[in-house]
Amino acid sequence: MLEFLLYASIFGVICWVSLALLPWRPWSTRENIEAPVFFESGADLNDITVLIPARNEGPYISHTLNHIKGQGGNVCIIVIDDQSSDDTAQQARRCGAQVLSGTAPPPGWSGKLWALEQGLREVKTPYTLLLDADIELAPRIIFELQRKARDENLALVSLMAEPPMENFIERLLMPAFIFFFKLLYPFGLANKPKSRMAAAAGGCILVKTQVLRTTGAFANLHNALIDDCTLAAHVKRAGLRTYIGLSHAARSHRGYHALQPIWEMVARTAFTQLKYSVILLAACTLIMTAMFWAAPLVFLLSSAHETNMISAIAWLAMFFTYVPTLIYYHRSPLWSLALPIIGTLYLAMTWTSALRYWRGERARWKDRHYESKANY
Repeated sequence: MLEFLLYASIFGVICWVSLALLPWRPWSTRENIEAPVFFESGADLNDITVLIPARNEGPYISHTLNHIKGQGGNVCIIVIDDQSSDDTAQQARRCGAQVLSGTAPPPGWSGKLWALEQGLREVKTPYTLLLDADIELAPRIIFELQRKARDENLALVSLMAEPPMENFIERLLMPAFIFFFKLLYPFGLANKPKSRMAAAAGGCILVKTQVLRTTGAFANLHNALIDDCTLAAHVKRAGLRTYIGLSHAARSHRGYHALQPIWEMVARTAFTQLKYSVILLAACTLIMTAMFWAAPLVFLLSSAHETNMISAIAWLAMFFTYVPTLIYYHRSPLWSLALPIIGTLYLAMTWTSALRYWRGERARWKDRHYESKANY
């Protein structure tokens, strides 16, 4: 048993050190966009339409819309009310947004993409900002996104919104959510025009309206559950440039006060990210077990100098790669000591996603269930 753990720990160390040395640095926070510190008020944003799909977003929509209105003048805001059973539509109208009454998604469509498809029909501006209903924008960040898009000839610019970190469970899991996302979709590769890697964060995406129409969005990705990265992939395949970065200027104000809602959020798409592959799931399980648990267990079960060195290298590499994310979000580096527990929880969420898929449920979200295989 100890010999097996030793080999597994060596494999885990190789994984950690390789991750730390990758030239595109997936653990880095260097790709980011922040709101300008000094700016003039009253910017004219009449060439941007903000599209917000909203289903039962009553607790969040007013806060989101008020921050959009503070971005500048003449910004057009369209809220697509996706058959809400609460007062989402009424609140949006009170905030001055144009509200479309969305219809039920046709077979094969996800609710969010069908809502965006309906909203896109009303857009008449050169740029469209796709925004989730729980995203708070800092002043002038929309102007900064548009400036970057124009200056660097980008068809799509996306911000990874800062997640909530107000309570213990959010502080434990949400920085790691960003960390793992960047490992799966390295920003350094996604932002290279010649790389096949594509990534976007659906909470905040500024995209040229004509690009949405010429690439067939949202019809061409109508059943995609990871719709943001799928959209970025369509844009890159069209030979256009995209950019994704971290930001403190876009922040989710949808809190997670328990483990369950975070579990559901991750389980919704975790197996989809593995392309519903049993082989990839097994590989993911093996790699995460070796990286997060083999080295610590060897340290506890053996007093040999060599095994202690292996454990030390694993912990140092773990610390080195995770700490930049913690520092970016103003969290203590000591949270890196919890990575084995965090990794185990995320692996369990992935297995939950797989088990649901094998039972015939592709995903569940916003009181909607998306069936797998036979119905897709």
